Order: sequence, then C-alpha cells, then structure tokens
Amino acid sequence: MKNKSLLAAAAFTAVTLAPLTQAQEFLTIGTGGVTGVYYPAGGGMCRLINKDNSDHGIRCNVESTGGSVYNLNTLRAGELSLGVAQSDQQYDAYNGKGAFAKAGKYEDLRSVFSIYTEAFTVVARKDANIKTFDDLKGKRVNIGEPGSGQRATMEVLMDAKGWESSDFRLTSELKAAEQAQALCDNKIDVMVYFVGHPNGAIKEATTSCETNIVSVDDTTVKKLIEDTPYYVSYDVPGGMYRGNEQTVTTLGAKATVVASAKTSNETIYQAVKAVFDNFDTFRRLHPGFADIEKSDMLDGNTAPMHPGAAKYFKESGLL
Repeated sequence: MKNKSLLAAAAFTAVTLAPLTQAQEFLTIGTGGVTGVYYPAGGGMCRLINKDNSDHGIRCNVESTGGSVYNLNTLRAGELSLGVAQSDQQYDAYNGKGAFAKAGKYEDLRSVFSIYTEAFTVVARKDANIKTFDDLKGKRVNIGEPGSGQRATMEVLMDAKGWESSDFRLTSELKAAEQAQALCDNKIDVMVYFVGHPNGAIKEATTSCETNIVSVDDTTVKKLIEDTPYYVSYDVPGGMYRGNEQTVTTLGAKATVVASAKTSNETIYQAVKAVFDNFDTFRRLHPGFADIEKSDMLDGNTAPMHPGAAKYFKESGLL
C-alpha cells in the first residue's frame, strides 16, 4: 500500500510539474513610442502568440523603442526577435543605404508581413503660417528622435530638397510622445510623425492648440514616389482631426514586421499563424487596422520573405 501511494504521488508530481518544466522560447518584438501604432500592434501580436503558449511554448514580450531604425539595428545585433519598421527603412537596411550605409547591407534581414499604410504627418502651429512643406524653412522644427522612422524620412526629404539643419531656425530631437505638448507650449512650430491614422498624438496636438496638418505633396515628393518601390501617396481624411476639415495628401509607406534569417522557421511560422488565425481579433486592436485584408499584408515588404512566414502563407493559400 505504501509503495502504491508513493508511486501515485510521484505520478501526480510528474503531471503537475510538466507544464512548469516545459522548455520556453522567449520572443521580443521591438515597436516604437507608446503614443504610436507600432506599440499596440506589437502588443496585440504578443497577446495572440501568448494565448496559445501551451501549444507552441513561445512566450512573447513587447518592447517600446525609438522606432524603425533602432529596431532594425537592434535586430541585426541579435537583441530582438522581431521588429516593426517602415518599408522604406526595411529597404535601406537590407540594401545598406540611408541610415544604414555605414553598417552596410543587412543580408540576413527577412520580411514577415506588412500591417497598414502610415503617413509622414506634418503638424504646424497655425500662428506659424505654414501652408506648404517648403514653408518649414526658417521655422522651429522637431525633426524626430534619432533611430526613429520619422527622423530617417525627414532626412530623406531634406536631402531631396537640398536642405540642411541650418535652414531651420531651430531643430529639436524630441521623442514622439513629447512632440504634441512641445508644439502647444510654443516650444516648436512643427512636429513630424510617420504614423498610422487615426493617432492619439496627432489628436492631442490638434485639440490642445490651434494647428493645421501640412500637405507633403510637391514635385520633389512625387518624384520620390515614382523612383522608389516603397513610398506611396496617402490621404489623411478631412474631418479626422479638429481644425483639419479638408483631406491632406502626404507621403506614405507600409508599416512592416521584420525578423532575422537566424530566427527559426518554426518560431516565425507560429507568430504568423497566431496573427492570421485570429485575424478579426487583430483588426480590432486599432481603428487603423479595420480595413486591412490578409492579402494586403503581403504587400510593401522590401526584404526577402522569411521561410517560416512563407510556409504559413502557402498553407493558407495567400502565396
């Protein structure tokens, strides 16, 4: 009887401890500032991945970061598993251009899927009398935090225009979450944000003080769209923000999820499966996701697709 009791106890212990001793793989997604859309997108991905943790053993964690350039550099250093990045920065990282020219080509970069189209959004104080993008010259402009997508795109636009930082009265490098208050406190005339719409920080800036969203749609911008595989024209709908009743056209690009070729095929497969098998839940994470379709999420990826992602897309008939 005693031996049977010991055997039963041992069996019970083995069963109850099994989930605790199961090998866990930890996945970290680099996103952006908490006021942007990258952070809730990454957080939503993690929630969907963690929901089925008992099946695949992957535990996902979301990290707020400086944005696209930071995520790509940190992914390259092996300190992130996945990252969210603008499609233009994904292209530059893979090809060793722009902000990544010094580091050279990141040939192990792999695309996973795109999410939505985001817009280079310029918000100006009304008393600064800024009507066009060219009117930024001589003004106090927040050009974006180093490592952010808006900073990298702002530098692309400045280069295309032949501008230097000295062409502005003042340049600042505020984080995305700091811009709206600085604008309404009259510390800057202009904030720039490459972000999906609707957006909380843009709403804060347009409701807390008198502002206008500035069109970024001149001949220089049109040429960039024509000459690149990642930029598109994007309309910020009229009436979305206070004081901006007319539709404003600007520069757009896809927000994309990227990984390293060194991340296992099974890990990426399970991450993609978690999102696409729960697609309706994912679309409810943010108003900007409401109109995306699964097929749209294969567009705008400018690095080779990760084999784990390709496996899922082929199985589901998307590829």
